[in-house]
Amino acid sequence: MSMQERLDIYEEIVALRCMGRRAVLVTIINGKGSVPSTASSKLLIREDGSTLGSIGGGFVEAEACRLAPEILKAERPRKISFDLNQHLSADRGMVCGGSMELYLEPIVPPPTLLLFGAGQTPMAVYRVAQLAGFNVTVIDDQPEHLNAERFPFAERILGASATLLPQLTIDRDTFIVIMTRAHSEDMEILRWAIGTDARYIGMIGSERKVISIFKHLTADGVPRHLLEQVHAPIGLDIGAMTPEEIAVSVTAELIAVRRGHRAEAQHLKSGKAIAMLTRVS
Repeated sequence: MSMQERLDIYEEIVALRCMGRRAVLVTIINGKGSVPSTASSKLLIREDGSTLGSIGGGFVEAEACRLAPEILKAERPRKISFDLNQHLSADRGMVCGGSMELYLEPIVPPPTLLLFGAGQTPMAVYRVAQLAGFNVTVIDDQPEHLNAERFPFAERILGASATLLPQLTIDRDTFIVIMTRAHSEDMEILRWAIGTDARYIGMIGSERKVISIFKHLTADGVPRHLLEQVHAPIGLDIGAMTPEEIAVSVTAELIAVRRGHRAEAQHLKSGKAIAMLTRVS
């Protein structure tokens, strides 16, 4: 692979990340014998299946393309090995021998955290989540709390309004945390959030508050299965009390969901969640 071809791939990776799109970068990290391409050759597999670059074509490249969706779903890199001697077949397009090792790396945009609320606890969540790699957008209806001094590294700072929610772009890389100053506002944001494609929806509050809001929403016809996906009370159960401790608890849960450990995150408070939903029924 020429230097220009590698530059093209790296430039494409930057462009994809800027557009919020996903891909898998495949690199040959080891090759022995008669292999179809050289070590360090690269192939970029976009989410739509289109590619840039090459690792030699044939069975190995087809297998990398087949595995790409799994890599993106797990958001974890994987190393795979091929004994090309086992695939020597003109019918499969393989005339090489030897062995080859590939490294498949997910290229995903940073997750977006929509943080509703700008008080002391949300500000602590903003700080910890930002350090954990989330692009944080802060949304609040209190102008005195919305400024760059309080949230210097926020992706965006938005004033809440009745028309704002439908204008927000929500996808599977979006995490929603609801921490406003009013229960009624939390409920309306939650009503909107559960109808989106957000990967995570969490709402702060006591068990009593959560039960009350869930009762109102179910009375309004919101299906129970939508409420079951809500993390409320929010955060992992670590006995957090201060805003900073709550921020650690909440961000830990965000990370658990992001990294595919949703079951473990839910397990720590599954008893409370099931009890609440049962009482709402």
